Amino acid sequence: MGSITLAKPSRQQLEWQDMEVGLFIHFNIETYAPEWESPQSFEDLPDPDLFNPVKLNTDQWMQAAKAIGAKYAVLTTKHSAGFCLWPTEQYEYSVKSSRWHDGKGDVVAEFVNSCRGHGIKPGFYCSYWTNAFMKVKEGEVASKRREDQERYNRVFLGMLRELCTNYGELVELWFDGGIPEWGPDIGSILRELQPNAMVFQGGEYSTIRWVGNEECVAPYPFWNAVPKDQFPLFATGLISKAWTDGVGEVWLLGECDTTIREHYWFWRLNTENSIKPLDKLMAIHYKSVGRGCNLLLNSNPDRDGLIPEPDMKRYLEFGLELKRRFSKPIAEGSYYDKDPTRIATVELIFGRSVKVDTFVTMEDLRNGQRVREYVIEAYLDGNYVDIVRGSSIGHKKIDEVDPVITDRVRIRILKAFALPVEIRSFSAYCYSS
Repeated sequence: MGSITLAKPSRQQLEWQDMEVGLFIHFNIETYAPEWESPQSFEDLPDPDLFNPVKLNTDQWMQAAKAIGAKYAVLTTKHSAGFCLWPTEQYEYSVKSSRWHDGKGDVVAEFVNSCRGHGIKPGFYCSYWTNAFMKVKEGEVASKRREDQERYNRVFLGMLRELCTNYGELVELWFDGGIPEWGPDIGSILRELQPNAMVFQGGEYSTIRWVGNEECVAPYPFWNAVPKDQFPLFATGLISKAWTDGVGEVWLLGECDTTIREHYWFWRLNTENSIKPLDKLMAIHYKSVGRGCNLLLNSNPDRDGLIPEPDMKRYLEFGLELKRRFSKPIAEGSYYDKDPTRIATVELIFGRSVKVDTFVTMEDLRNGQRVREYVIEAYLDGNYVDIVRGSSIGHKKIDEVDPVITDRVRIRILKAFALPVEIRSFSAYCYSS
């Protein structure tokens, strides 16, 4: 096991990763005009008066977040049409031009207040990539004129400054599609106003990355370290499968996003039958959080401004099932040893024979992601027998196995990028009857 220089996470990255689950909230003018989610033209924009959520209840949104155990929430403050959920000073296409609250409302403010009232950290989605109101697609103005591009860049920076100034500390900023090289330099605003926020697809300022799909399936093994020379490709999602070999100078976390309705980001009429079943949501959790990434599960409030009851019911079922499976381990342990010559092993002795079907392992990542290969063994008929072999652990690895009856189990680290390896926790569970 040779020693190499490993990328290390920042304090903010570690704190964000510990949150594990977030609620995505897709709510905007596209809720009323869903064809504008991916605009095919710039003509006949949705009338701002369409936007009129007469029963808007952002506290209800937070109930959905709490139901699934989310610690943060991300709202689409501006999506593809260009309509802003706050009264921006950059142009008129926003809530201030709608009939909702006579143009005096601010969805973003209500969202943030509800987040803080419920102990949920707020984040904002604000895409540079598309803005139909300003005739922008894939980051380029339709006219191709430099002065128009520069004007758009100024408008976007103005919006970003408003969002980063007027609503307090943010946990995450989501720049869907990324910031192209001809785009605005967002760095000074981020450093000045939101130095602790995680940044998704924010070009050179990215601290988290897309995993390459909207199915919430992180690649495995998943490595948080990426090579410096490939960082721009990972940051924008151009290396879509997010594979690395675990060696790199930059720490870039993974976030897995997916819909609750298959596959609709914004609310659409008569799509209740597309709500993901519970078993699929559990599989999603195992393939995102269970592979060391965060899960950002979508919600789609309807035209009244409420998350529909069928969706709320599924969120509650999902959260209850997570608690049933993971709230009470059979046993847990950890490993901290500063002796660099020792290979980490954690043994759990139950004191009696019990059934086990799930293991959850967490690496202590403060000094980088070190585990390259591990084995989990159960004590059967007087000997330890392999029941799981894996590669990366990272923030968290969930291993589900055919049930075994044993009085002890252990995890052994077989290969590492560097020593010592520190195991934050190793836990055994059984949820099967």
